[in-house]
Amino acid sequence: MNSDPRDTLARGPMTPAQARVVAITILLCALDGFDVLAISFASPGIAHEWGINRAALGVVLSMELLGMGIGSIVLGGVADRVGRRHTVLGCLLVMTLGMAMATTAHSVADLSVWRVITGLGIGGMLASLNAIASEFASARRRDLCVSVMAIGYPLGAIVGGSIAAGLLRQHDWRTVFEFGATVSGLCIPVVFFWVPESVSWLCQRRPARALERINHSLQRLGYARVEALPPAPPAPARPVRGGIFRPELIRATLLVTLAYSLHITSFYFVLKWIPKIVADMGFAASLAAGVLVWANVGGASGGAAVGLLTHRFGLKAVTITWLLASAAMVTLFGHSRAELTQLSLICALVGFCTNGGIVGLYAIMARAFPTDARAAGTGVGIGIGRSGAWLGPVIAGFLFQANWSLQAVAAIMALGPLLAAATVGFLRVEPRTTVVAE
Repeated sequence: MNSDPRDTLARGPMTPAQARVVAITILLCALDGFDVLAISFASPGIAHEWGINRAALGVVLSMELLGMGIGSIVLGGVADRVGRRHTVLGCLLVMTLGMAMATTAHSVADLSVWRVITGLGIGGMLASLNAIASEFASARRRDLCVSVMAIGYPLGAIVGGSIAAGLLRQHDWRTVFEFGATVSGLCIPVVFFWVPESVSWLCQRRPARALERINHSLQRLGYARVEALPPAPPAPARPVRGGIFRPELIRATLLVTLAYSLHITSFYFVLKWIPKIVADMGFAASLAAGVLVWANVGGASGGAAVGLLTHRFGLKAVTITWLLASAAMVTLFGHSRAELTQLSLICALVGFCTNGGIVGLYAIMARAFPTDARAAGTGVGIGIGRSGAWLGPVIAGFLFQANWSLQAVAAIMALGPLLAAATVGFLRVEPRTTVVAE
């Protein structure tokens, strides 16, 4: 076998080992989903034990989003330099530490520090996972694999939320973080033994022993060895500088980042505040966690629907449709009444639309950047988006503290996906290849 191994992986049918790597990205994204929402599950108990108001709680709810923003920007670039596999392993160590130490917190300041640290690991993980799912998939299945990877996020919240609801019936809020730390630690050997380094990254970066490492990855994925490295791309007349902000990428980078930032702010307002809003309506913390689980059941379904529909109707059209539906459903969420069945149904529909929009934007990011900038580009998009999104729960907390109604706060937050849909409209999405600004 002497052809370019990247072409071999892209054009052939996916092997069981490739499918297993994508399945592991789903697991890791599910872990991210639980770790991010752990604070939401725990928030009623924290507010009760420490006697903090909604404004202070909004700050705590947002701290790992700030860490995620920093982690995505910094560690996304690291993944493009040192490799996807090493970055993911490092992020898992950071997440395990952050979740474990959160159980020792006795103040808002202590807990905020450990949530920022946890967020650093989660942010780097998400940037790397998007690149892994894209680079280990065949060209025909790439959008689907990225979409399936992304629905791991709500799946983690569903399974983890169900477990959290059970834990909260018998124990205090700290057990939620203990569970998250345990699962994060168990994922480290899973990645170590079953996720090889990306062949695309190795061919592009050509680190020491590149040919040996490429063959090692190929054999683990079920392919034959290659005898030589593929031809290096021709050197440009002038050095390429600017990374994802170089001339051919900058407009797409800015537009994708803006769209993600606008939508994710609304997304996290809903997910972060559901348990507290439901608890304030008079329901037990375990029932409030159950409503959040239903939001993520809807999220998993919406993500799967987007992944399937992009094969027939096109990525851009489906993503815009889901973003517009998100704006409508977030507005409807503001009119929820204190009836558990209705709350669960509305939150499931909100999750269906908002997470579907996230999945569509992830797939656009995977197309927007070449191999040498894919993790960095995704990292900057996610990082800037989530660095800004941490303001969503904070602003909502201060508005609630100022006695604004749920209807008014939800209407303001619904502007995010509405403006995101308009932003995506300025992107031209080429079929399964690249994204360019119009």
